[in-house]
Amino acid sequence: MFTIGKASERSGVNIETIRYYEREGIVAKPGRSAGGRRMYSSDEIAKLRFVRRCRDLGFPISIIQTFLSLTAQSDRSCGEVKTIAENHLGEIDAKIENLMRLREALLSLSENCNDGTAACPMLDALMKHGFGDGLHE
Repeated sequence: MFTIGKASERSGVNIETIRYYEREGIVAKPGRSAGGRRMYSSDEIAKLRFVRRCRDLGFPISIIQTFLSLTAQSDRSCGEVKTIAENHLGEIDAKIENLMRLREALLSLSENCNDGTAACPMLDALMKHGFGDGLHE
């Protein structure tokens, strides 16, 4: 059994984040020592590590809870996990596309700036247009 500090070290999850996960029911609250300290088993630490890895991949808490429920099932469906992962991948691709548009818009605006001039074309363009109003076209 491990204290919350050791569980944090072993799982890579911040102590406050562990407490948050417990409050929100993402992971079960661990048992306590006679002195009232949280005590974590290796299995509980493995679950914390699982949640951290899912968060590192950008999965929202609701999906992580689904994954955790699937890990508890002996007849879990890999197809369901694959569908969730593919949907998440589509969301990531959309974010990448949006970031590329933002990059191009900012690059275009910054290329119009000349050092040392009183008038700034970038600020003028931002004042006249909002993002999505022709800045990146």
